[in-house]
Amino acid sequence: MATSVQISRETSGAGAKTRPGTLVGVSRVVVDVVLKPEISDPQGQAVLGALGRLGHDSIRSVRQGKHFVLEVDGTPDEAELKQIAETLLANPVIEDVELHLTTD
Repeated sequence: MATSVQISRETSGAGAKTRPGTLVGVSRVVVDVVLKPEISDPQGQAVLGALGRLGHDSIRSVRQGKHFVLEVDGTPDEAELKQIAETLLANPVIEDVELHLTTD
């Protein structure tokens, strides 16, 4: 079964401020991992039930996931990042991965 890895590029504007704790000259890569749609998500279902009990009836679905922020020296290598995501951060059998490469 093939892994679904989506890569998007996020561009910061010229006036963008550096967040506290961010290293200058280091690229930031965000990796989001979520269960594939066909995989049951008990945690998401529990959150959805709680939202309904709290009166938030407009929410129709909740999927839980993982969020990783990697700071990379130099220019990120997309192939290397994809390999890291597929072999360490996610289980490709049941999870989809989305990489967000931030460029200035």
